[in-house]
Amino acid sequence: MTDQTTERPTSAVTPTAPTRGPRVLLYSDDRTVREHVRTAVGPRLRAHAPEIAWAEVATPAALIAAADRGGWDLLVLDGEADKSGGMGLCRQLKNEVYRCPPVVVLTGRPDDGWLASWSLADAVVPRPLDAIELQRTVAGQLAATA
Repeated sequence: MTDQTTERPTSAVTPTAPTRGPRVLLYSDDRTVREHVRTAVGPRLRAHAPEIAWAEVATPAALIAAADRGGWDLLVLDGEADKSGGMGLCRQLKNEVYRCPPVVVLTGRPDDGWLASWSLADAVVPRPLDAIELQRTVAGQLAATA
């Protein structure tokens, strides 16, 4: 009886590159709303996940320019922003931006969900903002694009 052994080639161990965190574009003309959203979602989606890269814009022109540049994993729009609310801007972006990322719209109240559906939003979070619901919604939308 012969002893047969097979050798397997050893692969070189290469360090894995750190994974890039999700890129989220946040629109509201109200700085406190933007801060509340970032705080509610947190710096990461879960423990040991890469940090979320937030970019904030306060004007419709800045939102449209940033969305046109692309590279976003998610857009979060304040439906109650003055002058140009997030619902109208969402509909515009969904119709004009090639491969528009998912959009979460923050509505003024739970009964505004029907209006948010007109906007073509992928998800809606009503006010008052519940941190757990907001974090769950953001994580769910980002998981859907991964």
